[in-house]
Amino acid sequence: MAKSLYETLGINDKSSADEIKKAYRKLARKYHPDVNKDEDAIDKFKEINAAYEVLSDKQKKDEYDMYGDQIFGGQKFHDFAQQQGNVDLDDLLKSIFGGAGGGAGKSSGFSGSAFGSSSGFGSFGSNFGSGGYSGGKQDLNQKTTITVPFYVSVKGGKHNISINSDSFDIKIPAGIKSGETLRVRGKGKSVGSQRGDLLIKVEVADSDNYERRENDLYLTLDVPLKTALFGGKIKIETLIHELITLKVPQNTKSGQKFRVKGSGVVDRKTGVSGNLYLISDIVLPNVDELDDEFVALLKEKLPGGELSDA
Repeated sequence: MAKSLYETLGINDKSSADEIKKAYRKLARKYHPDVNKDEDAIDKFKEINAAYEVLSDKQKKDEYDMYGDQIFGGQKFHDFAQQQGNVDLDDLLKSIFGGAGGGAGKSSGFSGSAFGSSSGFGSFGSNFGSGGYSGGKQDLNQKTTITVPFYVSVKGGKHNISINSDSFDIKIPAGIKSGETLRVRGKGKSVGSQRGDLLIKVEVADSDNYERRENDLYLTLDVPLKTALFGGKIKIETLIHELITLKVPQNTKSGQKFRVKGSGVVDRKTGVSGNLYLISDIVLPNVDELDDEFVALLKEKLPGGELSDA
């Protein structure tokens, strides 16, 4: 699982809190704009601070360690941040991990049909359609689009919206689908004492690992050859449950499907969860790394056609 925030600080996910702080301080001194006059120093300095903001906060670090760069739509943090343009990185992290600070306001109430990458949260306050008039009455409703990470669409979470000089959090329910729209009351355009609603179209970023079919999730699972032949157990981190253990029977074939009941996506109407389907992919060992005597025995005993002379 890629975890580029650690790369940003030049450490790994086994580093202690003291090692994280030490790496941050060293890089912050090196790239501080008052010291480093290179053109890219400011962006680098911002990324270093953003990485440290997450990795120095236990709650944020635990969440990031669980999902890695899936939080950024599967991209490295540097690439993800660059695609956001001039969005403040503090606001960006807040929109992903939630939490107060920065005068961002408070959670908004809402109603409607839904709650709100690969490019991540690429729309931040942009809107499509500018209202206008409808039936002679001014339409004060405003529209915007957000993109949420795949895992957030499955588990639910928060998303920060910045629009009309206002910043507030919205709650994203578990099970949200691309194309659904939420309505936030009183957050649209205003004329005098009247204010319209904000209509938020939700897009869901693709996942590098999971495929969603209605309320079922599909995940390809690497199974070592030994486990496939003789059976065994494999521990798996899933989106719904942090860790499950799958019992693999003897003679498991590639493409064999295992069902984990109730570990799919919750249906927002019925409250019933779909299933998780694990598709086995048998991982063959590298013959060059096997013992010569064992290889010779395999050549002699394994069923199959004639061996090549290569």
